[in-house]
Amino acid sequence: MVTAFVLTRVRVERLREIIEALLALDGIAEVYSVAGEYDLVILIRVRTNRDLARLVTEHMVHIEGILRTKTLVAFETHSRFDLPKLFGLEQERQ
Repeated sequence: MVTAFVLTRVRVERLREIIEALLALDGIAEVYSVAGEYDLVILIRVRTNRDLARLVTEHMVHIEGILRTKTLVAFETHSRFDLPKLFGLEQERQ
């Protein structure tokens, strides 16, 4: 499982529409509206780096009102929960 955080600047007048469009995309687990340099923090959980690349570069870029993104990829995830199982992203066994 690949976990990433995408820091996003948006046109704030379109904030609700952008959030709804983001949440409609497979792989976007959560969207947080935040204060500071960025307007949204998007939590992504997908199976592979290729899935992450496609989500960010082929789907998110088409959402009108997104001005700038900065993607942070997690090297490791630490949780008390079995996140891959929780999000239905268990690795397929060979």
